[in-house]
Amino acid sequence: MSKHVLLKGIDIYSEGQLIQNGYIKIIDEKIVEMDLLTNLENEEEFTIIQVPSSYKAVPGFIDVHIHGVNGADVMDATKEALDTMSSTLPKEGTTSFLATTMTQDTKEIEKALENVGEYLQEKQDTGKAEIVGVHLEGPFVNPGKAGAQPLMHIIDPDLSLLKSWELLTNNMIKLVTLAPERPGGLEMINYLSTHGIVASIGHSDATFDEVNKAIESGANHVTHLYNQMSGLHHREPGVVGSVFLREELKAEIIVDGVHVRPEMVELAYKIKRKDGLILITDSMRAKCLKNGNYDLGGQDVIVKDGKAVLKDGTLAGSILKLGTALQNIITYTGCTLADAIEMASVNPAKQLNIFDRKGSLAIGKDADIVILDENLDVYMTFCRGELAFTKGGQ
Repeated sequence: MSKHVLLKGIDIYSEGQLIQNGYIKIIDEKIVEMDLLTNLENEEEFTIIQVPSSYKAVPGFIDVHIHGVNGADVMDATKEALDTMSSTLPKEGTTSFLATTMTQDTKEIEKALENVGEYLQEKQDTGKAEIVGVHLEGPFVNPGKAGAQPLMHIIDPDLSLLKSWELLTNNMIKLVTLAPERPGGLEMINYLSTHGIVASIGHSDATFDEVNKAIESGANHVTHLYNQMSGLHHREPGVVGSVFLREELKAEIIVDGVHVRPEMVELAYKIKRKDGLILITDSMRAKCLKNGNYDLGGQDVIVKDGKAVLKDGTLAGSILKLGTALQNIITYTGCTLADAIEMASVNPAKQLNIFDRKGSLAIGKDADIVILDENLDVYMTFCRGELAFTKGGQ
């Protein structure tokens, strides 16, 4: 397709406003013009895409926590796995993501990190979801809140090890999930926050006081709210209570109706509002595949009826699509599409410090654009100006 693309006659959810019956001009990878259709001039030289007027253009979704999809996993440590993820994710509206590792033997983590580092050294193809860094989930977590993180490989926060891993990725680790209450936790959080890396509290049994110390050290993010963290109690607020009380903390949430009951999603939204939540999938390789047995970090996972669990019934990631999470948050909370976009696109971009080029539809930004139909299903996805997915087309 031409590198000059014109989207016509569509409602555009741009920064802070809705442009009804508008147009977007894309040249190469960027949005160069956006306005009401009545103001359109000079449409020659553009490949014109006209979609039904009831359809909506929204910014591409950014998944800061995803392990795998369509048979591939970041821990496979192969270029092919990352290619598969990048090619598949536009189908659910995801245009950028953090390649997320998990607790494993340090040698296995290092292979995965080195693989992502090498992948990011090459120029990534347009027309695919862009890997914007690494999310290191574990191994610096609390064994008492392991979930599907293998217990035998959990270790206390080790700053020298983390620094060696940074070198493997060419400093592309952008987010680290750790338990601040473990020995070395606060020191690591301080290092992360002073080096522009998001320090996230997760798989943690921290008390309210320990979370406050973590925030003072620079923590500003929480991994999958409610799941594998100290819960809310009237004498000990725990991590959940801390999320509700401290505005400094942005909270990921898995809105699949499995990891978090819809009413608890609604409660989180009522307290944190659109500015405080980030939609994630935490999906594993079985997403987009059939029910059956799969692998997650060397463990057998059974996928059936929308759930992925270990043999003992522990939830083991999700098979959620980010486009579905967007629909679900609207259903569960009654929020608007504009509010949901904040949680799926704007907040993750701001948290990762890439809002200058991603996370919203604005002139000069990457042309990461999702077209939603009247049911808010993903109809079409552009990744950096190139058509990556059309419903029914691929």
